[in-house]
Amino acid sequence: MKILTVLGARPQFIKASVVSRAIQDNSNMDEKIIHTGQHYDTNMSSIFFDEMEIPKPDYQLKIKGDDHGSMTGNIMIDMEPIIKKEAPNAVIVYGDTNTTLAAALVSKKLHLPLIHIEAGLRSYNMKMPEEINRIVTDRISDICFCPTQLAYDNLVKENYGEKLELVGDVMYDATLFYAELSEKRSTIIKDNDLAENEFVLCTVHRAENTDSKERLEEIFNAINHITKDKKVVLPLHPRTQKMLKQFGIKTEALVIDPVGYFDMQTLIKNCSVVMTDSGGLQKESYFYNKFCITLRDETEWVELVDNGYNFITGANGKTIIFETEKAIGTKFESSDNLYGDGTSAQKIVNIIDKNI
Repeated sequence: MKILTVLGARPQFIKASVVSRAIQDNSNMDEKIIHTGQHYDTNMSSIFFDEMEIPKPDYQLKIKGDDHGSMTGNIMIDMEPIIKKEAPNAVIVYGDTNTTLAAALVSKKLHLPLIHIEAGLRSYNMKMPEEINRIVTDRISDICFCPTQLAYDNLVKENYGEKLELVGDVMYDATLFYAELSEKRSTIIKDNDLAENEFVLCTVHRAENTDSKERLEEIFNAINHITKDKKVVLPLHPRTQKMLKQFGIKTEALVIDPVGYFDMQTLIKNCSVVMTDSGGLQKESYFYNKFCITLRDETEWVELVDNGYNFITGANGKTIIFETEKAIGTKFESSDNLYGDGTSAQKIVNIIDKNI
């Protein structure tokens, strides 16, 4: 059985690391990988393949286009002849990026079985490009692998029928698998003279925050206030760096380059609190028993909010400061297992092997 996996962005590399390993261990399966190039620089892409020992892509696209339409369209144009040539038995897509949507559309137009890993998430914000991508991909997929009970229930309500599978979250698999290796290989704490539980980890990259001067200024004013009492470590996304300069916004945070998977895991493990607008980082914070301050107006990881581990602040500076300072002074206690038992990837491969 030939499986074609399509990747393009950092969170997808992390998820694929454990699923691709499970595919390699199955003698009935052969995997080909397309990397669309949606995340293209070293710290956003190739370092993940190297660190996590993901099989090198069989095809490396060099997609250009800053707009959603041009990016999605160019991925489809470049991908279609590859999929025709490979003629896989099924195509795997992850998450909710433009890469996800493009691969899903091409696959179904070529009448190929489509497998969506991390299906069923809903933020109910149709202004989010990711929400559109995930809804369309879920609808046209042949198997929807849901990471949580809530994601599964969302698709039951939307009448998805028998194509649903509740398997847990492959990012939790990755956290467990790489935890010891991350600790051994990462030197980021020492390199930046950081102390355990003495800094806040912050990432900001979503267009809704970076493209609005008002929102970006409000967020960074809050960050600057927090730095008076606690060091804030900021791995700076290229888009955010560009817009900070364009808007003339200064930061008192400790700015570092974007980091690889091992360094990010080490930062999460050693920080006191996480502030982020990332989807994946909200979960990874929970995996390491850290509160998360989410710099968005909503989240698709609703179970974290409902259970008191995640606090939605939007770009309201006063709320960001209040929730961050409160979280710093609160002990994290969890006996839940919201994202499975760490065997999601193996469950996924077993189901594919049985049903495709």
